Amino acid sequence: MLRIAVPNKGSLSGPASAMLHEAGYQQRKESKELVLVDPDNEVEFFYLRPKDIAIYVSAGRLDIGITGQDLLVDSGANAETILPLGFARSTFRFAAKPGTASTIADLEGKTVATSYEGIVAKHLADSGIEASVVHLDGAVETAIELGVAQVIADVVETGTSLRNAGLEVFGEPIMKSEAVVIRRTGADTDDPKIQQFLRRLQGVLVARSYVMMDYDCRAEHLEQAVALTPGLESPTISPLHNEGWVAVRSMVPAKEAQRIMDDLYAIGARAILTTAIHACRL
Repeated sequence: MLRIAVPNKGSLSGPASAMLHEAGYQQRKESKELVLVDPDNEVEFFYLRPKDIAIYVSAGRLDIGITGQDLLVDSGANAETILPLGFARSTFRFAAKPGTASTIADLEGKTVATSYEGIVAKHLADSGIEASVVHLDGAVETAIELGVAQVIADVVETGTSLRNAGLEVFGEPIMKSEAVVIRRTGADTDDPKIQQFLRRLQGVLVARSYVMMDYDCRAEHLEQAVALTPGLESPTISPLHNEGWVAVRSMVPAKEAQRIMDDLYAIGARAILTTAIHACRL
C-alpha cells in the first residue's frame, strides 16, 4: 500500500483531509484515529504532527506526505516538494519596534526570536548576516517586550497582532509558504500509485479553480463568444433546434466567471449557466 502522512491538527489538517476526501480517499471520522487504511484505493494514511511529517518522509518510513513548505524548510529534512496544494498560504516576515531595523543588514549582531529557527537561521546565513536565533513556541511578539530579543520572525497575515504589540514589519519577506506534497529527496515517483495520487489532487485543484459554463448564442456571434470562453483546449459547440443558434460549453476560471457572463450577455448570448466541477482529469 501507498503510505501517506497527513497533518493530524492545526491549520493544515482540515483542508488536507477535505482535499483528500474530494479526491476520492477515505478519511478518519475521529480525531483520535492515528492510522486509517483505505483498501479500495490501496492507501494507508498516518496522521502525524505537521512538524514531524518531513522527518518521517525523509527517513523513507512513509512514501509521501502533506505538510507546509515552511515546516519542510524548517525541519532541514532530506525531502522535497512535488506538488503545491494552494491552501494554508502564509508569509514570514521580520518585525521589531519602530526604529530598530529597516533592512536585513540591520540585524547584524542582534537576537531574533522565532518558532521557526531553521528557516530564520538559513535565511540569515544565506544573507551573510551573523545574528543569534532564539527558539520560542508561540507568542513570539512578547519576546521583545520581555527583553529576550530585539527582533522577531513570524507568520504575518494582517499584521494586526504585531501592531497591537507595538511592532512593525520590515525588509523583504523571509519566505512564502503553502501546503505541499513532499517526498524523500531523489526518491522514485514513477510508482503508479503515487502518480495516481498526484493526478487526483491535481484534478481537485483544477476543479476548484474552474466552473463549467453553458450558454446559447447566435451563430454570427460565435467567434466573439469563443474568444471569451476558449476553454482548456476548445469549447464544445452544438447546433440548436432554432436555426442560427448554437449551444456552447466551456471551462472558465471561477474567479472570472461573473465578468465573462457579463461580456457574453453584452454580445447577445443568453441562457448563460455555470455549474461546479467536482472532479476532473486533464
